[in-house]
Amino acid sequence: MKIIDSIIDQQKIAVLIDPEKCQSIAYIEQLIEKIHFSGVDFIFIGGSTVSEKEFNQTIAALKKLARIPIIIFPGSSSQVSPLADAILLLNLISGRNADFLITHHVQAAQKIVDAGLEVISTSYLLIDGGSHSSVAYVSQTTPIPQHQLSIATQTALAGKLIGHQLVFMDAGSGAKNCVSTEMVKAVKQLNQPLIIGGGIRSTSQIKQLFDAGANVVVIGNKIEEDIDFLLDLREITQQVK
Repeated sequence: MKIIDSIIDQQKIAVLIDPEKCQSIAYIEQLIEKIHFSGVDFIFIGGSTVSEKEFNQTIAALKKLARIPIIIFPGSSSQVSPLADAILLLNLISGRNADFLITHHVQAAQKIVDAGLEVISTSYLLIDGGSHSSVAYVSQTTPIPQHQLSIATQTALAGKLIGHQLVFMDAGSGAKNCVSTEMVKAVKQLNQPLIIGGGIRSTSQIKQLFDAGANVVVIGNKIEEDIDFLLDLREITQQVK
């Protein structure tokens, strides 16, 4: 089964690993052990300021241990590897920076084909999470304000018409606030799979986002701060499976 098919009409949790913050083999081994216990569905790997060397070293270590799909969440055209199972081909359509609309895609296209990755074309929307995220800084784009439901919906609709397979709404790394349930409900009316990330720090937030229509919820910084949060996730993963 393709990964995109496993996302449609289901509720899943992904753990985001930033290679820049994950250089110890001992830490990776501990992390993977707790990821498997938690029952989460996917590992996302990538970051806005990750070097190619850091990316390749980390994905190689993960591949040796992981029993769940590894999906590249790329911050640049250099973050491509045949060791992954799929790549989110992100179009940052909430911004107007051509580098993140097409330039990186042209640079990475042949590498993606050669790697044999499942390609998941993705409408990527940055949402204001109450802090200036690294992806907003690197991409030089302005996030969509939380109260601008119409802008988010119309932007996602444009992505759907272009042919994107899903929508990723991201409040960014270290966000104070996650994407609101009101915005999730509004964009869900377009009947596309939704991935929600950034600023998610509790199991209650995950449940609320699932209830609002999220298909995949991504946890990143919370696990970097408290790896044992993975143990709390087991309660949710057991309920949705």
